[in-house]
Amino acid sequence: MPTRIRPAILRMAATSLLALALVSCASVPPSQHDRRDPWQRVNRATFGFDLGFYKHVAIPVVTDYIRITPDPIRTGIHNFVTNLFYPTVIANALLQGQIRPFARDLGRFVVNTTVGIGGLLDPATRVGLTYEDRDFGQTFGKWGVPAGPYLVLPFLGPSDVRDALGLVPDYAVASPLGYGHYSGQLAVRLGVDSLDVLDTGVGLLPVLRLDLKAYDPYGLARNAYLQQRAFMVKGPQEGSAEQELKELQQQ
Repeated sequence: MPTRIRPAILRMAATSLLALALVSCASVPPSQHDRRDPWQRVNRATFGFDLGFYKHVAIPVVTDYIRITPDPIRTGIHNFVTNLFYPTVIANALLQGQIRPFARDLGRFVVNTTVGIGGLLDPATRVGLTYEDRDFGQTFGKWGVPAGPYLVLPFLGPSDVRDALGLVPDYAVASPLGYGHYSGQLAVRLGVDSLDVLDTGVGLLPVLRLDLKAYDPYGLARNAYLQQRAFMVKGPQEGSAEQELKELQQQ
């Protein structure tokens, strides 16, 4: 499994939470036709597979991880993997022309890598250098690359063609583990991948347990994802919750 899956999974979490918020606002009928989703039949099949995987594999594994791992150790693992993969955020700040955020992100990485003992601690947040979320899918959007059709990825959930392509450079610059080759690289990568997946799963556990069976979870996840990504690329005017709810009610 690629090391740099964190942006996609975190977007899935935001998608699910926004979908739940929309459900609480109005009853939205199942959406069968959407010009943004020409591959709906395949996407729905993949979505069903993902839900089964989360229910039967992800939730039990993450639940056991939480049960057997003390809080301080989980916190250290979370800090470590977040810092290890932070070069992607730094690179995308620069590529988006955000010089001040780039400087802050670089400062955060340096502080946590040095004072934070390789990222096990998070002193940067305490001094105001907070975590930011940027990825190449967002950068491509800011460069004017169209999103393309909606796409559900196995294991990773909601996406679109632009964001799926963005995972490739995200992976390439994910962490120093990707720079250079050495005999133990595969074993190290697999170990870090496992830590990343478990740590991400801890934050997603409440989302994975959401029960949206009374509605159309696929349609809600799709619309919420597209809204959330529009917000990241174009700002609140293009991605407001009010606009998304209006679109849902018109379908």
